[in-house]
Amino acid sequence: MDIVISNSSLDPIYSQIAGQIKSKIIMGELQPGEALPSMRLLAKDLHISVITTKRAYAELERDGFIETVAGKGSFVAAKNMEFIREEQLRKAEELLQGAVDIAKQGDITLKELTEMLSLLYGDGKE
Repeated sequence: MDIVISNSSLDPIYSQIAGQIKSKIIMGELQPGEALPSMRLLAKDLHISVITTKRAYAELERDGFIETVAGKGSFVAAKNMEFIREEQLRKAEELLQGAVDIAKQGDITLKELTEMLSLLYGDGKE
């Protein structure tokens, strides 16, 4: 499994791992029922502590992205599309709030911001 750890990231390593696995699940790169690498194997491949991978897997399980079966390993959970959509909406809202804050600081009007969003989303007229 391709996971890239950035030492310059402000996110902790376990969060980077969990985030990348979540993205792979959301994008369909990891299918429901597919086995994830064992915590030990992932730790070895990434040259990190098993405790770190355990924490990442615990976060993924808590959020409903994976299921762990004692003695068998961790597997991608059946997709809860409503949960995944809510997660994506939350992320979009957070980013849009940042854009609104910047727009207000720069005296950018709602109309200008809406036009910009339409262009970026692909619905704008060129």
